Formats: sequence, C-alpha cells, structure tokens
Amino acid sequence: MRVAETRAVNRALRKAYGVGLCSVEELGSTFSLQTPTNGPKNHAAPSNGNSSANGQPRLRDKLCLLIRKYELDPNLVKRYAADFCGTETLREAGRDLVETFVSRVAEEAASDRAALVCKLNSYSQPEEVKS
Repeated sequence: MRVAETRAVNRALRKAYGVGLCSVEELGSTFSLQTPTNGPKNHAAPSNGNSSANGQPRLRDKLCLLIRKYELDPNLVKRYAADFCGTETLREAGRDLVETFVSRVAEEAASDRAALVCKLNSYSQPEEVKS
C-alpha cells in the first residue's frame, strides 16, 4: 500500500509540474519485469502519464529530446518555434504547426547542426537590432 501511494503521489507531481521522467519506484517495477521469475510474465508496465492516447511521445517531450540530443538552447528554440508558427509564444500555436516545427528541427539538426545553431543564434539578438 505504501509503494502504491508513493507511485501515485510521484505521478501526480510529475503531471502537475510537466516532468517527463519517471520515478525510481516506477523504474523498479519495469526492471522487475525483465528479471526472470518463477511465475508467468503477463504483467504490463505501468503508465507514467507521459504518452498520448496512441502511445506516441508528446510533442513537448520530442522537442525536449531534440534539444538535449543536439545540445540546443531551449530559449532560442522556443523563439524560433514561435517565429516559425507565426505566433507571439509557442503556447498560442496549433498542434499541427508545432508538429511540423518539431519535424523540421529534427531534420535540420540531423543534416547540419551548425547551420541550425547559427539560425538559433539569430534569435538571441535584441528586438531593436533585428528591425
């Protein structure tokens, strides 16, 4: 009962703060599925609330992974995304535009990271200099 309560609290906190990582308790049950046991292996791994209804990662998580993988500045990526979507902030953009943006950044980073970093750096200049 204590473990179930800890997992529930951890899930609630992760959802409340938008954390895409799971707790150690969640990992423990996943790892226990991989170790040989005497009983049948028909257990399902617990859901950590970090996927959409179709089992795919959320767009935010995909973008975070790209930022980490290619060591990009998250603030500059946000500015680039808002500019790409034609909105003041990324939150105002529609899902389709954000999906297209994530795909574009993935392609640009994979093909020429240096060019992408150069493009991102152009978003670090103050507004009055850009005009």
